Amino acid sequence: MTISYNWLSEYLPEKIEPEKLSKILTSIGLEVESIEKFEEFKGGLEGLVVGEVMACEKHPDADKLTITKVDIGTGEQLQIVCGAPNVAAGQKVIVATIGATIYPLTGEPLTMRKAKIRGVESFGMICAEDEIGLTDNHAGIMVLPADTKTGIAAADYFDTYNDLIFEIGLTPNRMDAMSHLGVAKDVCAYLWHHNKKETAVKSPYKNGIKVNKKTLPIDVSIETTGCERYSGITITNVTVAESPKWLQQKLKAIGLRPINNIVDITNFILHETGQPLHAFDAAKINGNKIVVKNLAEGTPFITLDEKERKLSADDVMVCNAETPMCIGGVYGGLHSGVTNDTKNIFLESAWFNPISIRKTSFRHGLRTDAATRFEKGVDIGNTVNVLKRAALLIKEIAGGEFGSDVIDVYPSPKEKTEISIKYHYLKKLSGKNYHGDTIKNILTGLGFEIIKEGIDDLRIAVPFSKPDITIPADIVEEIMRIDGLDNVDIPSAITISPAVETLAHEASYKEKTANYLIGLGFNEIFTNSITNAAYYTEEELQTTVKMINSLSAELNVMRPSMMETGLESVAYNLNRRNSDLQFFEFGKTYNTSAIGKYSEQQHLSIYITGKKDTDSWKTKGAKVDIYYAKAVTEKIIQLLGIKGSTLNPAENNKNLDNCLELKVKNDIVATIGTINKKTGERFDIKQPVFFIDIDWDKATSLNKKIKIEYKEIIKFPSVQRDLAIVVDRATKYQDVEKATANAKVNKLSFVNLFDIFESDKLGANKKSLAVSFTFLDEEKTLTDKEIDAMMSKIIVSYEKELNAEIRK
Repeated sequence: MTISYNWLSEYLPEKIEPEKLSKILTSIGLEVESIEKFEEFKGGLEGLVVGEVMACEKHPDADKLTITKVDIGTGEQLQIVCGAPNVAAGQKVIVATIGATIYPLTGEPLTMRKAKIRGVESFGMICAEDEIGLTDNHAGIMVLPADTKTGIAAADYFDTYNDLIFEIGLTPNRMDAMSHLGVAKDVCAYLWHHNKKETAVKSPYKNGIKVNKKTLPIDVSIETTGCERYSGITITNVTVAESPKWLQQKLKAIGLRPINNIVDITNFILHETGQPLHAFDAAKINGNKIVVKNLAEGTPFITLDEKERKLSADDVMVCNAETPMCIGGVYGGLHSGVTNDTKNIFLESAWFNPISIRKTSFRHGLRTDAATRFEKGVDIGNTVNVLKRAALLIKEIAGGEFGSDVIDVYPSPKEKTEISIKYHYLKKLSGKNYHGDTIKNILTGLGFEIIKEGIDDLRIAVPFSKPDITIPADIVEEIMRIDGLDNVDIPSAITISPAVETLAHEASYKEKTANYLIGLGFNEIFTNSITNAAYYTEEELQTTVKMINSLSAELNVMRPSMMETGLESVAYNLNRRNSDLQFFEFGKTYNTSAIGKYSEQQHLSIYITGKKDTDSWKTKGAKVDIYYAKAVTEKIIQLLGIKGSTLNPAENNKNLDNCLELKVKNDIVATIGTINKKTGERFDIKQPVFFIDIDWDKATSLNKKIKIEYKEIIKFPSVQRDLAIVVDRATKYQDVEKATANAKVNKLSFVNLFDIFESDKLGANKKSLAVSFTFLDEEKTLTDKEIDAMMSKIIVSYEKELNAEIRK
């Protein structure tokens, strides 16, 4: 949120230095993220002065140049070469002196230096309006009134406005601080408490509404629960024109563009008080009647941006006797707003239901300043005060007369929320023993009302401006932030109850897996759980969780698969020439059943493309392949301690080629494959991408069943033997592993395939597999006789189950 230092200071009893004010705001929970200097004219017109052209003569070597003598009030006349056609003796002009920097509306800044122009020295520049950022006029130099005093600074002549702008990181619950007055109230509460002196805001509210004749009465009625209070007043014979300079300067300082005096005043009041206002052209209020109600589903309505919108039956509409004029609290209609021809206005100050406003705002994609404040809950008790403040300001600036009394329709006045807080509860939560008077002063300074005071407790009424205050803990927070969190005493001992770590098991294995992948050169990514429905088929969308109020057409469903959001990151990097990628992500997918039962599933997804090693002077980096993806998957399963897994080809997968499924018993724990061409083209990916998806919920549930055992490192050496076998070409290595296991050699610790050879010399449809075996006995050194016996068992198993022939 943006706050103007000058503007805020108008409501404080005394001006506070910006640095000190910044510290106060941050200490009370309004964190100042930055302080930026605002200058109405960039550079503040520094170095520019008013000068008088004393003499002009034509340049001897240039028809379009003039040599001038300019008095700038220093007693010495400057020689300046000027190219403007309208320069003449006797003119009062703006002069940029040597060393000054001018900031034109377009183009780069220009610093004045002594120069020679066609052989004639020039000591500055006579400026046009666009050259100093005033307007886009470049017809000639700017000529000031003849009575302008020579030598005065241009900044003083134009009365330039400079300010400091505080950017405050406001938390979503603090709607009470979404205005300059709201922030000022917090600062005054801080000063009251810390200076031990009652301090109040300088209130801008006045009660000077006087109606001589009720020339334009408007009847108001509320026919919907979406609006609980509606206040208004008519002002006749106004003059819609440009706003006064002070108003324009205030709005520009906080980043708003002045439009006209009526609209500017409503914007000013919004940022002063936090209460949105809306001004209607009274001539457009048919029947002199305003009705706040809901209209039929699908009713067309054209908003200020000239777009036709189909209304929902839940939208709160402000209508005249015949037609809708405004989406209440959100956006005005095209045909009811104030124009330059408007003479009579009706000014609205209302309270709309926050939930209704938020739904309407998202439904139509209209995220306006007014909607943002209404959806957080404005002060329902302040609508009339704000209305009077704005009406008097309009009368002062735009003229006119009040054409009606203040109209205030408030069918069911709200009761303030009442909360009881006990002193011992405050001490328990805050860790500090506050005196009763201190508590009352802080709460009173913040606008709370003390209803009842007991020996060890208070009953207080919460102001309507603080709708987020609902429980005693909220009161503790208010007291602590005004007192300052740094002022809470640090106890010598802290008593806590031990917590039961229910997720420690999953967290430890997630960390172990992440560390392993990072060690391999992977980077962790975190993608959006909300994605685009266009990625999925109609059948898949049947069980996809859809967003009711999506922010955009590209983000409208909760992802049913991790693949697509990860591929977006892959494509983003590939498009920026990062072609060697190894990503992993822990995330969730979301699904729903036909009966509306929702489910979430944890995944570990891995994306690999390009080379796994960079090129060097010695070797070329090896490209990743499906075998690398398989090895990474099996290593993760091994890290988790899961045994008994099998890897088999998957039957069908619409996104993956060469798809493999890693199973434990009948459960699919992981899927491995290459992104197919069609899926790659959808993301404009032209190189192979290997995708691994591990069902993390299943993997960790299997891991929990494993009993971890520790044993001593074996002291005795292992023995390795190699064996080459000739088998049918269709034989899979998985069959070899199975035959090896069936040999039941208990001292066999490791089996590895290290070579495959195919040749017609081996026979038709035959191939040779070279396999190494590692034997190990934990209690003694193995003998050749024992190893030969175990090799014989393996050979017999191969001959029997694989019909293998042993190569000599």
